[in-house]
Amino acid sequence: MAREIDEAWIDEAIDRYRHVEILRAELDRAIAAHTVSVYSPDRSIEVVVTAAGDIVDVRIHGVLRHREPTEFAREIRAVVTSATEAARWAREKLQAEVFGSFRSLEDR
Repeated sequence: MAREIDEAWIDEAIDRYRHVEILRAELDRAIAAHTVSVYSPDRSIEVVVTAAGDIVDVRIHGVLRHREPTEFAREIRAVVTSATEAARWAREKLQAEVFGSFRSLEDR
């Protein structure tokens, strides 16, 4: 028994695939370009991170000469952990913005 081919469905699937590829490229560009600043709990260290998770800048606010090394290390760990979480949050938000209105073929 021969199987019928739904040419319209195939054409729509190809168009949707191309559209997904365009949206994915847009998302990749947005993730690479979007930055988030996070601060250590005492606000003495600022880390700027992209949504991709790349640390692009670290800024120290205030003087360091009176800081205990263990305290400073603890603040650095805290802000890097926060930067990782902020990058994940930013990626999810950008993905929702880019793909939010996208519907699957089954929804049609």
